[in-house]
Amino acid sequence: MVIHSAARVHVMHDTSSDPLAEFRKVNVEGTLNLARQAAAAGVRRFVFISSIKVNGEGTPVGVPYLADAQPAPADPYGISKMEAEQGLRALAAETAMEVVIVRPVLVYGPGVKANFLSMMRWLHKGVPLPFGAIHNRRSLVALDNLVDLIVTCIDHPAAANQTFLVSDGEDLSTTELLRRMGVALGRPARLLPIPSWMLEAGAALLGKQALSQRLCGSLQVDISKTRELLNWTPPVSVDEALRKTAKHFLEQQST
Repeated sequence: MVIHSAARVHVMHDTSSDPLAEFRKVNVEGTLNLARQAAAAGVRRFVFISSIKVNGEGTPVGVPYLADAQPAPADPYGISKMEAEQGLRALAAETAMEVVIVRPVLVYGPGVKANFLSMMRWLHKGVPLPFGAIHNRRSLVALDNLVDLIVTCIDHPAAANQTFLVSDGEDLSTTELLRRMGVALGRPARLLPIPSWMLEAGAALLGKQALSQRLCGSLQVDISKTRELLNWTPPVSVDEALRKTAKHFLEQQST
């Protein structure tokens, strides 16, 4: 059994002249090299942690991504993950090794970084935030839920050569996420009801469209295949996961 989660990711200011080539070196060539060695060694199952970016960058509200829908990656990272998936499926067809592909959405939990950590810092400081009127829907996955699914995929017979999407099973708006995160932190969110179109316009003027998409846009996934084929249910609720995340954050602030 091999669980492969290593990847080149989160290169925010890539200075490479050919970013896709750099992503391919690690995410495609590295993955397939490991997988070929695993197959040659008689490994029965290879679990690959891919990314929802294989599906795309966003969805209309109420139109979630499906596990078996046509991929539509929009950036070098997503393209490299798609190509790795394709190579793994070809390898599975040629060998006795089973491949399981898991595409997580944004993962959060104790020690979370990037925008999620920034939001917790803002809330903890009591900073008024202009995110009180955002009506998007985003799927997230707590680290505990992702790990539980990966463990399920290790030996579940129905997981062989399948692709699964994973989330907490409850989609939140940015506004709702901030409010519930504030409760977990013990600091009620101070949210100003600025319309999302104004935020998006301001972000465009500042060249921050990608950040605007993450805060104002929607990205939902349908995990019904994961639930039904594997008889799997996320074991940890959103609020419980936020409490654990907040507890770790507050402990770090006090040290």
